[in-house]
Amino acid sequence: MQLAVRKWTIRTAENRMKVVIMVSKLSHCLADLLWRWRSGELDCEIAAVVSNHEDLRAMVEREGLEFCHIAVPPEDKPGAFAKIADLLRFIQPDLIVLARYMQIIPTQMCEEFFGKIINIHHSFLPSFVGANPYQRAYQRGVKLIGATCHYATAELDAGPIIDQEVIRVEHFHSPEDLVRLGRDCERLALARSVRWHLADRVLMHGNRSIVFRD
Repeated sequence: MQLAVRKWTIRTAENRMKVVIMVSKLSHCLADLLWRWRSGELDCEIAAVVSNHEDLRAMVEREGLEFCHIAVPPEDKPGAFAKIADLLRFIQPDLIVLARYMQIIPTQMCEEFFGKIINIHHSFLPSFVGANPYQRAYQRGVKLIGATCHYATAELDAGPIIDQEVIRVEHFHSPEDLVRLGRDCERLALARSVRWHLADRVLMHGNRSIVFRD
């Protein structure tokens, strides 16, 4: 009989987790996380913000944080992610937050940093997996939209779900309205999930997560 292996660690409450945030061009999730971090709601050390674009450098450096620009050109994505993986190995973060980082994380990175990568998906999973979920939700005439925060795994948008947030939409809402409303859901679901992870309130069990809510 083969026994299942369980991994666990112990740390003192005073030992704050080290966090790396990864972003692209959209700023709403990053801005919300930085505000909550600055106000003391997110008790962690933000070691760096990594982006494949330069757009958010000023926002990050205004907070006195390190901004690392690593471009991800279509012709050399493996090389770019090799650089990102090297940076993460050097920093050794306890948590990697994909705050609307608009790139698919390679399988090898998902496996190497398993249980440490949190992603916010702009859809109420398992519906509308992948890109452009708001447009597809509008076309279906959905009455509820939302956002899903989950641990990243090799299977796209299929990792253990930590939290979800929903909001009702009406017939007069345009696709642009859905994007605007959805961003509020994204901020809330991501902030709660990060806070719970930092407080060691999330346990993964298979493809499910157990959350001890505060």
